[in-house]
Amino acid sequence: MPTAKKFFTQDQKNEIAQAISEAELTTSGEIRVHIENKCPGDVLDRAAYIFKHLNMHKTQLRNGVLFYLAINSKKFAILGDKGINAVVPENFWDRIKKEMQNHFEESRFTQGLVEGIKASGNALKEHFPYQEDDENELSNDISFGK
Repeated sequence: MPTAKKFFTQDQKNEIAQAISEAELTTSGEIRVHIENKCPGDVLDRAAYIFKHLNMHKTQLRNGVLFYLAINSKKFAILGDKGINAVVPENFWDRIKKEMQNHFEESRFTQGLVEGIKASGNALKEHFPYQEDDENELSNDISFGK
């Protein structure tokens, strides 16, 4: 099995980072992607740990969104901070996750991530539009675990 860092080609990593950059052009929200080999325990607990580890809870409007993938464990989660969770419908992340799952089942991992990023970017744009003084608070690069 490939390791987390080698799961996507460089072109695919660039495509994912570009999707994040484009989504963030219209919102003050922040989107991150984190990939690791295995998920120890519950996927939402692990995503919450990574969310905090990446300082995503420190954005000014608490509107960060994390896409967490554990490739060898075949687990993934989408985690939004309390600012965005307060304004999206209750099953919002589940709908995006289901669309991503459809791509993942066909081994279209890049496409699944890009579509998920776009969908979350649209929600962020609606509730947290880009402000003139907005600054990119978090890196758009994919982060990797063990």
